[in-house]
Amino acid sequence: MELKQIDQAYLANTYVKFPVEVVSGKGSEVWDETGRRYIDLTGGVGVTSFGVADDAWLQAVTAQLGRVQHMSNLYYTAPPALLARQLCTRTGMKRVFFSNSGGEANECAIKVARKYAAEKKGADCFTILTLQNGFHGRTITTLAATGQDHYHELFQPLTPGFVHVRAGDLDGARALARTHRLAAIMIECIQGEGGVVPLEREFVQGLAALAAQEDLLLIVDEVQTGNGRTGALYAYMNYGVRPDIVSTAKGLGGGLPLGATLLGEKVESTLGPGDHGSTFGGNPVCCAGALSVLERIDDALLADVRAKGDYLFRTFTGAPGVEAVTGMGLMVGVKPVKPAAEVVRACLEQGVLCLTAKDKVRLLPALNIPMELLEQAAAVILAACA
Repeated sequence: MELKQIDQAYLANTYVKFPVEVVSGKGSEVWDETGRRYIDLTGGVGVTSFGVADDAWLQAVTAQLGRVQHMSNLYYTAPPALLARQLCTRTGMKRVFFSNSGGEANECAIKVARKYAAEKKGADCFTILTLQNGFHGRTITTLAATGQDHYHELFQPLTPGFVHVRAGDLDGARALARTHRLAAIMIECIQGEGGVVPLEREFVQGLAALAAQEDLLLIVDEVQTGNGRTGALYAYMNYGVRPDIVSTAKGLGGGLPLGATLLGEKVESTLGPGDHGSTFGGNPVCCAGALSVLERIDDALLADVRAKGDYLFRTFTGAPGVEAVTGMGLMVGVKPVKPAAEVVRACLEQGVLCLTAKDKVRLLPALNIPMELLEQAAAVILAACA
């Protein structure tokens, strides 16, 4: 049987896949089984921060594989401790809990918020305010946090204790804070799955002020926006706010599964022994890869991400067949006049891999994609939109 037939016969039918079998890659280029080359602007949905088969990442991962590939969290290993220290040093957060994915990182954030609020305000204080059109994961609880009815329809009943307000509606958020016993406010600074929609700076700062005024925790979901994606180490740094909890994943591991929940001063001691756990969380191989990624996200790289993002905005804004361009850094949404899926298919035929998000073509290339490849890919997208 051919690979595609095996895949279709034995894997759960949860993805509509493109007719491409990727067999190898290097950096921002991948090749299929026929030897055809593609420019990758998907980054594994924002995961491969330095592209495919990155040399420094490979060296870090394989070196750790040769030492110890896994130990339980009942013992000390160096990579998770060193990674946690670097995350705290660079963000001002105090402690880190490692898990396997963004959904799990958000689950941890929710658990911390509820435990903190219950201990401080009472057991009835557990509701979390999130935004309509947001996305926080696919577990039953993170689906409940996700403010999109489409994701709720098939999986009722969801975990109770979430209320949603429209992005930008600060008065609505204040009203919900008056009528509910809120524990926290949870947001994405850029709604990725919601269509690459950045929140307004004034709104984010207003929510932070509301959280401070009402003694609520501010949780920022940086699963897709974090680790250099927006031209800052974390997207909230573009907004002038200081969260109490930050969740992240995707680009942190560089291609291996790793989630992280960063805990600020208010909640640094909320979790005690036995309160939470993860068998594979903090896996030393995954953390070694993440250390390699994080160490290279420096000021020079972030400036380059911003410059490349500016280039994409200049290139697509006002171009024939393009209605709008949204995003930040190398998290870009291009809204074409044509259906976005049609544009993505046309790009695929011309050797460029893109994603969709709602009605937009979504671009999440490697942070270090060479400018020459970015220009080639942009030309293909422009032609597909026109």
